[in-house]
Amino acid sequence: MRVGFGYDVHRLVEERKLILGGVEIPYEKGLLGHSDADVLVHAVMDAMLGAAGMGDIGRHFPDSDNQYKGIDSMILLQKVTELLTEAGYMVNNIDVTVVAQRPKLAGYIPQMEANLAKAVQVEEDAVNVKATTTEKLGFEGEGLGMSAYAVCTIQKRQQA
Repeated sequence: MRVGFGYDVHRLVEERKLILGGVEIPYEKGLLGHSDADVLVHAVMDAMLGAAGMGDIGRHFPDSDNQYKGIDSMILLQKVTELLTEAGYMVNNIDVTVVAQRPKLAGYIPQMEANLAKAVQVEEDAVNVKATTTEKLGFEGEGLGMSAYAVCTIQKRQQA
């Protein structure tokens, strides 16, 4: 059993879609980034890569590479899953917390969990997504950005 931790943060700006966990959420601002800036998925990918000792998403999908400009982070998550599979690992579980003062995310969490589970090829009960505020403290509380923290456990696949 191996454990990985991931963290990501993105600034909120106007004229961008807000995508979290592969779900487009109606909001007046979106996250700024080279890809779709899905802060939740980015934290999960870093946790997965960390558990496998494979670096981070910047190493695999650098923002200096235009092929990743505007890319759907769920596609990148599938690529990370493929990297782990090629290295002989499988995901056991994922636990992720997104930190945002607004908008309220509770109604979108089941779809986020389903999206993540499908992308990493696990049952939905192996994925847990939570959302919290900072009681208006810090950059998240002031509505300047969002962050996400993720933990992932992986293990070697059984040989057939």
